[in-house]
Amino acid sequence: MAFSGKYEFEGDENYDAFVQKIGLPSDKVEMGRNCKIVTEVVQNGNDFTWTQHFPGGRTTTNTFTVGKEADMETMGGKKFKATVKMEDGKLVADFPNYRHTAEICGGKLVEISTSSGVVYKRTSKKIA
Repeated sequence: MAFSGKYEFEGDENYDAFVQKIGLPSDKVEMGRNCKIVTEVVQNGNDFTWTQHFPGGRTTTNTFTVGKEADMETMGGKKFKATVKMEDGKLVADFPNYRHTAEICGGKLVEISTSSGVVYKRTSKKIA
């Protein structure tokens, strides 16, 4: 499945319950609420560069190869190691306190993060 492209935040579900569950600091919670994040994905086979551009100029980039351990960074800025897998056309990564999946559905980037039964869904539309 081709993930390459630039995607702009369109909407989300269950944000407050999820960030509370993972213990995101309140300043980051407010910064992320209805944030017009632009996600840029460059895919070359199993190699990915996944960059999130936040309003105000902050960016987070995770570079990984499917099936190989990589250095990653969480929503809250914590560094950790993870192995991203491909399962049924979805990218799947286990973060320190949640599981994150990403897939392309109807031309949109759909990301789902789950922590202790709380599910957060973010949808982004393709802009490039």
